[in-house]
Amino acid sequence: MAGVSGCLKYSMFIFNFVFWLCGILILAVAIWIRVSKEGQEVLTQGSSGGNPYVAVNILIAVGAVIMVLGFLGCCGAVKESRCMLLLFFIGLLLILLLQVAAGILGATFKPQSGSIVNETLSKNIELLHTTDDNGKAFQKALAEFQEEFKCCGLANGAADWGNNFQEYSKSCECPTTSDMSDSYCTVYDHKKVYKQPCITVIKDLFAKHIIIIIGLAFGLAVIEILGLVFSMVLYCQIGNK
Repeated sequence: MAGVSGCLKYSMFIFNFVFWLCGILILAVAIWIRVSKEGQEVLTQGSSGGNPYVAVNILIAVGAVIMVLGFLGCCGAVKESRCMLLLFFIGLLLILLLQVAAGILGATFKPQSGSIVNETLSKNIELLHTTDDNGKAFQKALAEFQEEFKCCGLANGAADWGNNFQEYSKSCECPTTSDMSDSYCTVYDHKKVYKQPCITVIKDLFAKHIIIIIGLAFGLAVIEILGLVFSMVLYCQIGNK
């Protein structure tokens, strides 16, 4: 009978130990955001509507699943438990299948993404006109974004602010000592402001980072496939022991 490879066994353990630590880290941060006063303030300020805790609840679930899988992989490798390794394999396979399904759905609904973005923009532009708490939180966030990235408004420039323009005009204004030409600045309500709407900046940032996101997703899929292969090889070696 063939023995169990010590190199494969301890490589599997180290891989899953790191996996387990990542799960604990994600879970700890998500729970801290969920229950701490500082975390709830961040959630409340960053929410422009809907339930602000949905993303945090998803992170808690993801962290818990990763932690459980890492534990199963570690114990399965050290104790040479076929049952634990099989559960680890099934769990990791389900995660990989969910990622593939999400990618397929993303490609399928890509033609509708334009209308969804336009609808979201319309709702957010309405928030710039309001005076309620949700609107104020979004307006403050956009004002900080405008000042950092030198843009004004969302889709139509300074006009998107409506009657709230004077209150937030400072974040839109071109610096008086700036050498910017008229191609970058325009005059609105007697103030020299940035001509470029922030949606253009957002799209540029997304385009620059989408390659990184795709690379991370691809790298994660490769790691998951390696985990599946190693766990199944170790499972078979234990069976032949």
